[in-house]
Amino acid sequence: MTPDVTAFFDDPTNTVSYVVKDPHGSACAIIDSVLDFDHASGSTDTKNADAIIAYIKSHALDVAWILESHVHADHLSAAPYLQEQLGGKIGISENITVIQDTFGKVFNEGTEFQRDGSQFDQLFKDGDTIHIGQLRVDILHTPGHTPACLTYVMGDAAFVGDTLFMPDFGTARCDFPGGSAQNLYASIQKILALPDETRIFVGHDYKAPGREEFAWETTVGAQKAANVHVGGGRAADEFVQMRETRDATLGMPRLIVPSLQVNMRAGNMPEPDDQGDVFLKVPINKLK
Repeated sequence: MTPDVTAFFDDPTNTVSYVVKDPHGSACAIIDSVLDFDHASGSTDTKNADAIIAYIKSHALDVAWILESHVHADHLSAAPYLQEQLGGKIGISENITVIQDTFGKVFNEGTEFQRDGSQFDQLFKDGDTIHIGQLRVDILHTPGHTPACLTYVMGDAAFVGDTLFMPDFGTARCDFPGGSAQNLYASIQKILALPDETRIFVGHDYKAPGREEFAWETTVGAQKAANVHVGGGRAADEFVQMRETRDATLGMPRLIVPSLQVNMRAGNMPEPDDQGDVFLKVPINKLK
């Protein structure tokens, strides 16, 4: 089955969100949504999410799922806002509990912050299957970038989050807590074992040097042949050395502090104080 895929590119965060539709009906899923956030003022906006809502309503689609490929460190999720407007269940990997435990400590969240994934409607295990109308979704556990990364395989399409980028840009970093270059390599091999004609939809694009346009769709065959980090059958030990050396030079994402606090809560803000004001914490010297 070939699902209908519509992409929404967010320029400030280089994030690609997707609406994926059952080709035989009106059911759809939203993958990796974005809540606009101005870091300097601490203000949010729903411009990006509203574009998705307008598209879904204008095409009379029914949202079955709002899916997260992982807990993003570079943008805030708009999942609760989309759910309020459109319905659907919010889903993520069962390993969200690992992320919640790790960053619950980093942000000193205390015992009131639940670390059991209960903020989400469904937690997925490797090998789980769900449906978007008649469209079957196979869920692959693909850790490495984070412990809670998933790939959603829908017919001839695979949504890989940050595990792979376009072939000319390579692969995701693995230096966040719980990340692992060894695990990432194994996860990539799992993805590359899909049929060569499988369409790969990536979670970000940064327009590699020499390319003039942003892009987010490729294929398994193209990744196997030409990915600058793993293409051509690159060996695991060579990849791990490259990835770890490269990661050591990278700075933290600009929105990592607000993103993690919000996204580990399924896109919800922390509870307001007695005056109804919401605050995010900035841990000092804990996210180097």
